[in-house]
Amino acid sequence: MKIVVIGGTGRIGSRLVGSLKGLGHDAIPAAPETGVNTLTGEGLSEVLAGAQVVVDLANSPSFADDAVMAFFQTAGRNLLAAEAAAGVKHHVALSIVGADQLPASGYMRAKVAQEDLIKAGPIPYSLIRSTQFLPFIGGIVDSAVVDGQIPLSPALMQPIHPDDVVAELVAVAPGEPLNRTIEIGGPEALPITAFAEAYLRAKADTRRVVADPAAPYFGAVLEERSLTPGPGARLGTITLADWLRESIPAA
Repeated sequence: MKIVVIGGTGRIGSRLVGSLKGLGHDAIPAAPETGVNTLTGEGLSEVLAGAQVVVDLANSPSFADDAVMAFFQTAGRNLLAAEAAAGVKHHVALSIVGADQLPASGYMRAKVAQEDLIKAGPIPYSLIRSTQFLPFIGGIVDSAVVDGQIPLSPALMQPIHPDDVVAELVAVAPGEPLNRTIEIGGPEALPITAFAEAYLRAKADTRRVVADPAAPYFGAVLEERSLTPGPGARLGTITLADWLRESIPAA
């Protein structure tokens, strides 16, 4: 089966391409560096020729409100139109748990707009909403630093390992379209502050995390379970402790 992975050279995409190839699929990574640009449409018709499935993992290069909305709407329309012309039978997209609950965040609004395009589009689809990836905690911490301290929301997060994300994508992409949204998450829910503290301890970083319920997350103030999946979510098996052991050398 020919499966084109948009964003197939990134953290999740490269792992997905490798896993699909290991199962015998003709998995093609598509990204600007391979000559495919969903924002301009460059290379789409060529790479989609003969494809049965498209997995969209592309992300906006800018998180500014207007730019990220323009990216997901323009890229989404271009991709869906090219898929329809090529006869693609299944569109799979990765979105974010809680996106529709955080309208104050421009990024989350843009992801919901992307989801709406897919639902209204001509291609049978499967939407997978994921919780935050474990490796992103470093970026969350660094973006929150104020005067040497790290104010973060104590809301719960259920971070997921990239390998668990890939496993779900591998399970869904070659199958029949779900024509609905499913949620995936990590095996444990913990406060964002505890996640950050564990990460900093593992790095022997002495900066102090401060619990602040008003601290924004991508521009939105969180409720306790804004970022955790609902009942029936598919949960991974790799824990925070597992990821810390594999990714951060013992200090």
